[in-house]
Amino acid sequence: QGARAMAAGGRGWFRALALGVSFLKCLLIPAYYSTDFEVHRNWLAITHNLPLSQWYYEATSEWTLDYPPFFAWFEYVLSHIAKYFDPQMLVVENLNYTSRATIFFQRLSVIFTDTLFIYAVHECCRCINGKRAAKDILEKPTFILAVLLLWNFGLLIVDHIHFQYNGFLFGLMLLSVARLCQKRYLEGAFLFAVLLHFKHIYVYVAPAYGIYLLRSYCFTANNADGSLKWRSFSFLHVTLLGLIVCLVSALSLGPFLVLGQLPQVISRLFPFKRGLCHAYWAPNFWALYNAMDKALTILGLKCNFLDGTKIPKASMTGGLVQEFQHTVLPSVTPLATLICTFIAILPSVFCLWFKPQGPRGFLQCLVLCALSSFMFGWHVHEKAILLAILPLSLLSIQRAKDAGIYLILATTGHFSLFPLLFTTPELPIKILLMLLFTVYSFSSLKSLFRREKPLLNWLETIYLIQLVPLEIFCEIVFPLTPWKRHFPFVPLLLTSVYCALGITYAWLKLYVSVLTERIPVRQKAE
Repeated sequence: QGARAMAAGGRGWFRALALGVSFLKCLLIPAYYSTDFEVHRNWLAITHNLPLSQWYYEATSEWTLDYPPFFAWFEYVLSHIAKYFDPQMLVVENLNYTSRATIFFQRLSVIFTDTLFIYAVHECCRCINGKRAAKDILEKPTFILAVLLLWNFGLLIVDHIHFQYNGFLFGLMLLSVARLCQKRYLEGAFLFAVLLHFKHIYVYVAPAYGIYLLRSYCFTANNADGSLKWRSFSFLHVTLLGLIVCLVSALSLGPFLVLGQLPQVISRLFPFKRGLCHAYWAPNFWALYNAMDKALTILGLKCNFLDGTKIPKASMTGGLVQEFQHTVLPSVTPLATLICTFIAILPSVFCLWFKPQGPRGFLQCLVLCALSSFMFGWHVHEKAILLAILPLSLLSIQRAKDAGIYLILATTGHFSLFPLLFTTPELPIKILLMLLFTVYSFSSLKSLFRREKPLLNWLETIYLIQLVPLEIFCEIVFPLTPWKRHFPFVPLLLTSVYCALGITYAWLKLYVSVLTERIPVRQKAE
């Protein structure tokens, strides 16, 4: 009877979680919003008023349209609803225009489009096997996964305070992952192709999709030892995948190809003149590289190894978006970051091909591709860490080893987003939401794997605890010191560098886990 009651209430608890987080999003409508709010208002105006031929040329605002065409059409559709709220927001010349109706519409549009994300989470929960049965609904892996995804702290503050449409986009990605796990390969491929033409940052995880589809769909059988049966290659399956990619690309880029504007669209999508680091340093390898260059510069000046008059202005420490030259270490070019990213992704792709483990192997490769691009990519946004954290949530409820890596990555990755919300009213909100999500993550995963060894060792635990004094120093102590006037970049530098250490460690630990893992013979045969 208890099992029947749980099954009957299955939809009930998921609906409660979804409605609860939607209500929280509504409460955040009056909160601070970033320049991204004006970015999307401007895109609404551009797509609503101008013909298609001018979308990627319009430059009245500095926030020009730089997302792929499907997202531009998405803004076009929203604009026809926006005109009923406040037509003034759709005037291209109304730069930085805000009104209560504009704020309400834009916030509401994010909440409404998150419906796709909620559905995708539901489908992902259906893919979880029921090996770990639990009497208490709160300890069910599906319940824990639903909370980790629906109530993800990073997604909440980035979309519903800072302001973006990541929930809608991650909904497409998670739905494509769910379809691949359900062996509905063509649907998964179609959804991912559509996603790429909504936001091109997802091209970083395209190798995981490409190799997995080739290995699992285009080759239909394995040998007894798990090696590939080359004779099982299906030309029909490759053709179908190729048709999907070509048709979606033609629908998205075709009109601009006809207009002869494809180079202009590409130049908007890949603006390499923006510099190595984003305005807020993403906590990746280049944050450590920049910090090392700064430390060597200071040391060189003190020891008279460097001439102070010949040192370029260190604009990188102010968090500005522009090109700069490193002082001691070699300066980094876009090509160098591309090569580093390619090299970092390569081992995970080889593992997916030579050590196939089904959907779990695909998820591992997807996370490693996302993390590798985050670590070494050009002009990486700090928000891109969510591209690794969300799919890693699916792995965290399956194995204790992955759960430990998830706790390190999610805690440090979410903490690194704190500088995005620098206004005083949002300080208690971000700290409270972060604490609630982190405490739940630790307690739920610890409960799920209570019969196994501790998820974190003592060194990892100490590292994560040190985030508390770091936050106290950055938010309370530092503003009271005279350093604030002369070195305003210090809190951002400390946050980025400290979190970069944890994210780098999680990346390396996951790679070691994947590379050293042995596959059971049965699993190979499958």
